Amino acid sequence: MTSLIDVIFLLLLFFMLSSTFTRFAEVELSAAGSASGASPDRPVFLSLGADSLRLNATDASLKDLSDALARHRSGEAPLAILVSLQGNVTAQRLTDLLAALRSLPNLNVTVLETT
Repeated sequence: MTSLIDVIFLLLLFFMLSSTFTRFAEVELSAAGSASGASPDRPVFLSLGADSLRLNATDASLKDLSDALARHRSGEAPLAILVSLQGNVTAQRLTDLLAALRSLPNLNVTVLETT
């Protein structure tokens, strides 16, 4: 009969070799806080659908988002972006949008809560 410690060791070895401990990607989220003052610029409104993206009521795509947001900037001040989720938006779709926005400098992104 096999000793219990050998069985536990084999199980531990099996689960360690069959598991992955790496992170594929991460998106930093922070809770909303009180603002120190009003932004001098008007915020940009992004409406994210299951297969659509609208920037201030104009159709946009994730590939051209950088150019579209550049037209709304004025100076070096951070650009405020409000993201509204429409319909059945998946978590992956939202993550793709947040990853695309994260690569752009000087943005304050707020995801609005759905009701």
